[in-house]
Amino acid sequence: MQTTLTWGHSALTVGFAAGADGALRITRLARPGDPEQSGGPDAALPLVDIAVLGRGYGGNRPRFLPSALGGRLRHRDHRTERDGDWHRLTVELHDPASGLTAELVLSSPDGVPVVRSEVRLRNDGPKTLVLRSVSSLLLGGLPSPDALDVHRARNDWLAECRWFTEPLRRHVPDISREMHAHNSAARLAVSSRGSWPTDGHLAMGALSDRTDGRTWLWQIDSTVAWRWDAGECEGGTYLALGGPTDVEHQWRERLAPGEEFRSEPAALALGSGFDDAMSALTAYRRAARRPHPDHTALPVVFNDFMNTLMGDPTTDKLLPLIDAAASVGAEYFCIDAGWYDDDAQGWWDSVGEWLPATSRFPDGGLAAVLAHIRSRAMVPGLWLEPEVVGVRSPIARSLPDEAFVHQDGIRVAENGRHHLDLRHPAARAHLDAVVDRIVGEWGVGYLKLDYNITVSPGGPLLGHGRAWLDWLSSLHERYPGLVIENCASGGMRMEGASHTVTQLQSTSDQQDSLRYAPIAAAAPAVVPPEQGAVWAYPQPDFTDEESAFTLGNALLGRIHLSGFLDRMTPDQLALVRRVLDTYKGLRHDLPRAVPFWPLGLSDWTDPWLALGLRADGVTYMSVWRRDGAAACTLPVQHLAGRAVRTTILHTSSPSATATWHPHRSELAVEFPSTPAYLLVRLTEDGSPSC
Repeated sequence: MQTTLTWGHSALTVGFAAGADGALRITRLARPGDPEQSGGPDAALPLVDIAVLGRGYGGNRPRFLPSALGGRLRHRDHRTERDGDWHRLTVELHDPASGLTAELVLSSPDGVPVVRSEVRLRNDGPKTLVLRSVSSLLLGGLPSPDALDVHRARNDWLAECRWFTEPLRRHVPDISREMHAHNSAARLAVSSRGSWPTDGHLAMGALSDRTDGRTWLWQIDSTVAWRWDAGECEGGTYLALGGPTDVEHQWRERLAPGEEFRSEPAALALGSGFDDAMSALTAYRRAARRPHPDHTALPVVFNDFMNTLMGDPTTDKLLPLIDAAASVGAEYFCIDAGWYDDDAQGWWDSVGEWLPATSRFPDGGLAAVLAHIRSRAMVPGLWLEPEVVGVRSPIARSLPDEAFVHQDGIRVAENGRHHLDLRHPAARAHLDAVVDRIVGEWGVGYLKLDYNITVSPGGPLLGHGRAWLDWLSSLHERYPGLVIENCASGGMRMEGASHTVTQLQSTSDQQDSLRYAPIAAAAPAVVPPEQGAVWAYPQPDFTDEESAFTLGNALLGRIHLSGFLDRMTPDQLALVRRVLDTYKGLRHDLPRAVPFWPLGLSDWTDPWLALGLRADGVTYMSVWRRDGAAACTLPVQHLAGRAVRTTILHTSSPSATATWHPHRSELAVEFPSTPAYLLVRLTEDGSPSC
């Protein structure tokens, strides 16, 4: 039996040792120079926690740990490999009593202090096992809860990415462990709900040490269900990350002899502070995703929905919008919901065939509109909600019953829609035919894939979610240039697994520019800036300041332009064109930039907001004033002591100022009025200013 093991690379070390009970544990997960984890092997946790029906938990509390079975697994083998930039370690564990074999698989991109962890199970025993939960990563020996703050993000419809920080002790009270000889059963447990994986919370979190700033930042890559725990163990803090559980998600998995199962992956980033850990996680996200030219091209997308046609497109309404969008420099034009609506009773519960409505496009049909988009040198796009089939749709009757999600033997119906189960070949064949028609025959190059119902936990949702990712990958195999936007009523499926196979992520459906500002400022915490789509919807009845503000929201992400451009004056169109030209002048920096937040991740009601992106030699800063004092100072520590030139690239307030103070490493910004927005570029001395 292996008693010690070390693995990693120049930016990361993972050390293992056996505890007194013989179970192998992670005793060090750190960057070079980080202090040791406290307590040694016995303060750490077994590598895997597995709850199995009939075997119970190791304690008397149903949480990720401890389980009776997880502590019995013993090291049997391990192997290392290198795949391009990726390092990988597989540790094989086995429980002779049950016959269960578990493989902990750790992987990390070279030079990046992030570890990705998943567990693969195989039933090598004679009896079927019923899984109730499987951890993806267990880590103990972190500093005491007395020293730690926990960061997490509420994520609700129209109010996404609302990060907040609080002491971990608020959730894990000190119970006088020495007197009771027991660890506290209290813990902070956060989980998904329903089939929208980020409805309620982002699938992320962080712990930071108030004494030295060290931060452990994580994401769980699941399209359906996840859970994380943080609590006290042996005087320190433990962290448990994983996918669905029986308790939270009514999930169970029967593992017959010879069958296998893998957990949902989790990634843990290390940093000297929150921003530093986020830089590492951003690098990991870029390394983990499928390569695609859109990640560097970053074309401007016009979408006709938000605050504009709102699901009511027709030829007469679209043609002038297309011309106006082309005139300001849009490069893609996406026709959103409603293009298929030819039903007198409404389209919500009749969708599923995805055929164009002849009544909406009488002269030449939808094909003529798509051709007009191409004639204006833009790539046409269409909105699609592939996973749903309306209860009145003929597809609800033509597909076999097994092609739909069932729970307790009953076909699911939520808000007038059934839910396809993409594990079934008929469901997949149906969607393949839809995409082959839209992309292969009609020449559409952009798909906005929406998802506007949420299904209760349980049933086959985990299997469907994995099949969904596989189907998305297959689309890129057939259509390598196709750009796919991931949307679920805005940001209700804003998680890492989807970001690896889609090019853009919808961040919200928020229609108020002032309330979109904190979402836009926080979006790079969950998705790299070159993938985060932010709505910008100037209107003909807006003042120039209002139009400049809403356009500014999107400048450090992906511009999703909307608004009635066809009703604007030449001067208003010129303003939009200038802002898009500004974006095109900086977008080449976004795919290599990492985010930071000079004022911290902002609260929903903060009067001042700030988002920074830094790349080699250049820093961009978006600053919003929604209320409060007219001036604000923003610390920019990575430019400490540097000679810096400031250039205001865009502002909604012509009298706004931005002044660099090198001796204080601060940018001082002043707006005479509110609300106001400013984008400033900070160029280090010796670097080109444009």
